Amino acid sequence: MLMKLYNTLIYILYPLAISRYIEKRKKIGKEDVKRFNERIGRPVKPRPEGKLIWMHGASVGESISMLPLIERLLQIYPDAHIMVTTGTTTSAEVMAKRLPERAFHQYLPIDHPIFATRFIRHWHPDIVLWFESDFWPAMLSGIKRKNLPLILVNGRISNKSFKRWQQFEFVIKELLDCFTLCLGQSEEDTYRLRVLGAKNTLCLGNLKYAGLPLPVDEKVKDDFATQIQNRTAWLVSSTHDDEEYKIGRFLKDLAQKVPNLLTVIAPRHPQRGAEIKERLEKELHLNVALRSQNEPITDKTEVYIADTIGEMGIWYTLFPLVFVGGSLIPHGGQNFMEPSRYRDAVIVGPHMHNFTDAMNRAKKADAIIQVNDVLDLADMVENLLTNPELLEAKCSLAYNWASSEAKVLDGIVEKIKEYMD
Repeated sequence: MLMKLYNTLIYILYPLAISRYIEKRKKIGKEDVKRFNERIGRPVKPRPEGKLIWMHGASVGESISMLPLIERLLQIYPDAHIMVTTGTTTSAEVMAKRLPERAFHQYLPIDHPIFATRFIRHWHPDIVLWFESDFWPAMLSGIKRKNLPLILVNGRISNKSFKRWQQFEFVIKELLDCFTLCLGQSEEDTYRLRVLGAKNTLCLGNLKYAGLPLPVDEKVKDDFATQIQNRTAWLVSSTHDDEEYKIGRFLKDLAQKVPNLLTVIAPRHPQRGAEIKERLEKELHLNVALRSQNEPITDKTEVYIADTIGEMGIWYTLFPLVFVGGSLIPHGGQNFMEPSRYRDAVIVGPHMHNFTDAMNRAKKADAIIQVNDVLDLADMVENLLTNPELLEAKCSLAYNWASSEAKVLDGIVEKIKEYMD
């Protein structure tokens, strides 16, 4: 009933308000004008022959988390193709660079029953894998009408979303009823999905644990290894505003205890590189070089700012000790599993609430080092950089944990095969 009401309202509101909003998005560059036909369910690309697996994810992060699964499914089904849909231009750009052969990107249509019907009729997928926590009623109801297997993969229901949906149980129950199977990324998420009305739920783990290796330009990596030579270096990754300054304040003292120290900072938002350099130089009198300006690492360089996109694999490969940012401030942390897969010892700050489940699992395996504040961080970095045996042990623990967690991919693939074969 609610689906029918929603679809009726969209019919009425689209010409009156929604279309105007879309036009504004076009003007400010949030819509891909050249491919806007995809957003109204009129794709130009023909449907490939054979099995077609459709995967949908909203953000860049969700899209990247699909890549290991895409690789595995294409290996299992050599005649199949995979269509990845997203809603943002940024995720489209990322997918264009990273999708393998027999996989392609399309924009998800605007949630209108006509656009959804056109889209489903044109592509007629054999199965739909939904990686998004936003549930689009017109599209989901269209999938259900066609009796297509629809699986929620890596489902996450935050505490805030859970409380909000509990106030509208009649809505979420009808939305979740569209799914053939809901795979929660943690036991807590699976429990919440069940409470909200999902009929068939299961927890096989978090697919983000099974991420593919990041791209590494070997020539660039070797060039940096030559510049660094025998210096003792560590990486500060995915930092947010003020974290670089907090860390920068203890670097002069740390260099007294760790001779020939080099600190490499890879900010979460690379465009902040010049701003970070200016502050570290002016306020802390550090000698700073900037990657985006092709400034070399010399004997005098104390801090190197890696303010580029697509080179994290290089830094994770070069440095055995990594601090992951977004955790010294109340942001909630960034992905700490990634450097673990590169056999790096990983340190995080106190604020890791975005990764509660992963943190609990890593702590049980002694695979993560969590510090209380920046003073603890300084002591921990000194301890690890001056104690090679301890650093090696922490690297091994992190890698062994990350490798074991990556097995979640096997379980998810087996479940998908039940609906494909």
